[in-house]
Amino acid sequence: MWHLSNVELALAAVLAEAAIGYPAFVHRAIGHPVTWMGALLTVLDTLFNRPDLGRARGILALAVLLGVTGFAAVALDRLFAFGPIGAVLLVLTASGLIAQNSLHRHVRAVADALDRDGLSVGRQAVSMIVGRNPDRLDEAGVARAAIESLAENFADGIIAPAFWLAVAGLPGGALYKAVNTADSMIGHRTPRYAAFGWAAARLDDLVNLPASRLAALFIVVAAAVTGASPRGAARSVWRDASRHRSPNAGWPEAAMAGALGLKLAGPRFYGEDLVDDAFMGDGTRDATTADIRRALRLFRASCITAWLVLFVIVLICRV
Repeated sequence: MWHLSNVELALAAVLAEAAIGYPAFVHRAIGHPVTWMGALLTVLDTLFNRPDLGRARGILALAVLLGVTGFAAVALDRLFAFGPIGAVLLVLTASGLIAQNSLHRHVRAVADALDRDGLSVGRQAVSMIVGRNPDRLDEAGVARAAIESLAENFADGIIAPAFWLAVAGLPGGALYKAVNTADSMIGHRTPRYAAFGWAAARLDDLVNLPASRLAALFIVVAAAVTGASPRGAARSVWRDASRHRSPNAGWPEAAMAGALGLKLAGPRFYGEDLVDDAFMGDGTRDATTADIRRALRLFRASCITAWLVLFVIVLICRV
């Protein structure tokens, strides 16, 4: 009676995370799954990363990370397999892999900082969620960076873990999160990580393929109920998504840009390095805090769209 199917687990996890987030007292007491994965990867980086030895050690490090994560997730999945308390604990554990609350909070903080305290504090706020050089951003650049981060992380911080929870339960969600964490830490095209992080970056591209397309679809659908432009979103995805340097990030970014009438992505600085990327959308570059808040409204509607899809799948599976 208390056994949850994978799709039921995914639905319960996104709803639980939306309701309570990741409680601060839990974070203080035991940390967060991503910090545990990051700590292990830091050790593996120290032990194995030798730029002159090619990709083999990076593949080994990724295999160790996935092995440890998979073992822990399977153990927890079996531990929580029975009874109402087990079901609740399983849902709460899975909800830690979703980032609706924290993403919304961090992006809203950028808009609040710009409105209340000006550009310098806005730059500090956006530096918490993007890797680009904030000192090179004007107010419109800060707003665009926040909206781009919201779109991309909607795909890989929410839709992707929910997708893999629905496909393969807690082990699937946890393994996805391990791959995504590895990509964010070592999947960079720098001298130190070009070889060591190659496997993490390529695997992350692969496991995010379904979610990035679903995220774009949910944004298009949600645009119809938030006063945004579903036609503009669909047109931007069709025209621009494949032109992005990432095989996945362009899909939700293009959808968000078209829905809001903005032009996102394009050339931008990471540190002192200029990344010459394609533009997503054909609207204005002069994004404002009002646009950030419009993007957050669209984000919330897109999350609800995903919940409804999961709910319908649960109902269909029960017939």
